[in-house]
Amino acid sequence: MRSSTRRELIAGPAGKIECAVDEPEATPGGVARGVALIAHPHPLHGGTLDNKVAQTLARAFVELGYTAWRPNFRGVGASEGRHDEGRGEVDDLAAVLAHTEAKQPVLAGFSFGAAVQTNLAQRMTPERMVLVGLAVRHLEAMPVPADTIVIHGEQDTTVPLADVLDWARPLDLPVVVVPGADHFFHRRLVILRAIVQNSWQRKAEQP
Repeated sequence: MRSSTRRELIAGPAGKIECAVDEPEATPGGVARGVALIAHPHPLHGGTLDNKVAQTLARAFVELGYTAWRPNFRGVGASEGRHDEGRGEVDDLAAVLAHTEAKQPVLAGFSFGAAVQTNLAQRMTPERMVLVGLAVRHLEAMPVPADTIVIHGEQDTTVPLADVLDWARPLDLPVVVVPGADHFFHRRLVILRAIVQNSWQRKAEQP
């Protein structure tokens, strides 16, 4: 994503976990605002930490002053282990958080990664969550906090918008719909980043 992006290998439950880490360039007092953990789409369908939506989320949080961590799930890239249908992947994310020592991280994810993050959130209290293209058909998505940002493409044929609305309705959870966007937000990544950053700024301005 950036020339300053560094790669780290950390210990995980199935072996080493490869992570891309991006630090904010300038923060008050030189200290990052927090940690944003970003989960990529389905490993068996080409999902990696280099996915463009995952990179866009990382960029959004780096610009907001967070340190962004993007791990490769087990069996992807240099991460060891084998795909575990979402179960072990939750443990992988938890291991990354333990390594960062973040107490209340931001949990963000795209597609399969978004669904995995809803399961991780059952173990902790995140600062906030961002779920993009939530893959409710591929993994059970759990209830999330009321201030969670859910973003979906109007023309998503991989995860139909109706399915996400059916999931969000019992939770009284708003869904931000991007007109004309497909599952991968082709030519809509700038809009995606703006939605996240504007939501953060609006919350910061609330009394």
